[in-house]
Amino acid sequence: MNTLTAEYFGQDPKIVKAVKVARNVAVTKVPVLVVGEAGVGKKTLARFIHENSTRANKPFVTVDCGTGSTQVENEILGYREADSGRFVKGALENANGGTVVLVNIDALEEDFQKKLHKILGELEDYDIDLRIIATTTKNLSKLVGAGRFYRGLYTNLSSNSISLTPLRERINDIEVVANNIIRDCFDGAVTIEEAALQKLVTHYWTHNVKELKAVLESSLVNFDGDVLSEEQLEIGEKKVVNVISEEDSEGIRLMSLKEAERLLIKKALVHTSENRTQAAKILGVSIRTLRNKINEYRTEGNSYFVNLR
Repeated sequence: MNTLTAEYFGQDPKIVKAVKVARNVAVTKVPVLVVGEAGVGKKTLARFIHENSTRANKPFVTVDCGTGSTQVENEILGYREADSGRFVKGALENANGGTVVLVNIDALEEDFQKKLHKILGELEDYDIDLRIIATTTKNLSKLVGAGRFYRGLYTNLSSNSISLTPLRERINDIEVVANNIIRDCFDGAVTIEEAALQKLVTHYWTHNVKELKAVLESSLVNFDGDVLSEEQLEIGEKKVVNVISEEDSEGIRLMSLKEAERLLIKKALVHTSENRTQAAKILGVSIRTLRNKINEYRTEGNSYFVNLR
């Protein structure tokens, strides 16, 4: 991918403001927290911060904190191989001088949150100089209040917080972002006809930029021409199945209809950081219907819905 510019992210005032904050914070070494829905471009903004810092020529390492507690701890801190006894360095050492991005930091186990907070405060003692960027789809402040995220780590990260607006809430940016994707992936040799563009603009982008990129890649993989038409645009109608991850899609066929319905509602709420209005739109139901379902599951004692605020 080409070096990122501020214009890459779009022209909506909210996104312009977010990118300006990112550029300003890039010249410092302070931690940054990037917040936004899945697929909105949090990791891309993290790379923009890295590229606009004095660390641009140093390592840029990402760790997905949602891949399992033992694996995540090993990836961050390193581990010793059981057979050879050889120590394998983790991200904190491998990225010395550069940037480490902790993706989905809300997924860290509580005990490791405390351990990581302590270690980050002691990096200078080990001659390790890092910029830490964390990303999340959640409201960490609420998680702290609910006792589900360590306050010390949150305080360390949240002093420089940047929120990214969902793509569907900045319609005028869809054409800009689509053309940027085409430029990066297809050398900008393709244009989008007006009818196809209108179809992109009116689509409900559940998974934001990530989904838009997937649609364009799918449409252009066997494309032979220079103008993408509406008929050639492989974009389906909004389907609730979009909120099911690949690993869930096999198991859902083995569930009862009621269990599948509950899973879909939970997935929609998690995806929207528990914003019920957005979740209802994704599911294609009224907010009243969603509220009734939540109350039903809460009465049944389902732990997620009992704890839902």
